[in-house]
Amino acid sequence: MRQRNKPWADDFLKEHQHFIIPNPTEHKGKWKALFKNDKPIHIEVGTGKGQFIVGMAKQYPDINFIGIEVAKSIIVTAAQKVLDSIPEHDNILLLNENANDLREMFDENEVAGIYLNFSDPWPKNRHEKRRLTYKTFLEQYQKILDPSGQVIFKTDNRGLFEYSLVSLTDYGMKLEEVNLDLHAIDDPTNVMTEYEERFSAKGQPIYRLKASF
Repeated sequence: MRQRNKPWADDFLKEHQHFIIPNPTEHKGKWKALFKNDKPIHIEVGTGKGQFIVGMAKQYPDINFIGIEVAKSIIVTAAQKVLDSIPEHDNILLLNENANDLREMFDENEVAGIYLNFSDPWPKNRHEKRRLTYKTFLEQYQKILDPSGQVIFKTDNRGLFEYSLVSLTDYGMKLEEVNLDLHAIDDPTNVMTEYEERFSAKGQPIYRLKASF
C-alpha cells in the first residue's frame, strides 16, 4: 500500500534524534552505551506503525528494543506512538533505515532477539532473495545474534510461512516452535501488531515460529 507523504516528517525526525537515531552505523558495537545500561537488545525488522515494539517495550522493561523501518512516513507514526505511550522511552530506539545488511549496524552477538512481523511475502520466485527468511538474511541474523538468542517470525501468509520453515531448516536452524494458529493457544506473552489485529479479526490464522542457530 502506498503511504501518504508527510511533509513534516524530516523536521520531526531531526527534532527527535534522541530516540530516532541517525547514522546507526556509528553505534555498531556500542548500542548498550547509547541505552546507558547493560540490558539485552532485541530488534524488530520492519517495525511499521510501532504497535508491536511499543507494546513489547512496555511489557518487558528489562529489555532494550530497537525498531527498524525504512519508510519515513511510517516511522514517524511509530515515533508518535512511543511519545504517547512511553514518555520516558528509555528502553526503545527507532531507526529510519533499510535493513538490507544488519551487520553494518550491529556487531557480532550484539543482539539477543530478532522479530520479523508480517514481512512482505514477495510471492514471485524471482523475488525470493528479498524475503527476510532467505538464506542471505539468515546469515546476517546469525552474525549479530547472541548464540542463545532467537529469531521469532509471525505472518498471516501460509506460503511464506511454509517457505520459511524450509529455508530455516535447510540453513541448519533449530525450530523451537512451529504454531499454525497462534491465537488458538491464547499466549499471554504475544503482543499483536496492527496487521495481526486486522487479520485475526477476520478469522485468519496467524502463524508463528521461533528458531535459533
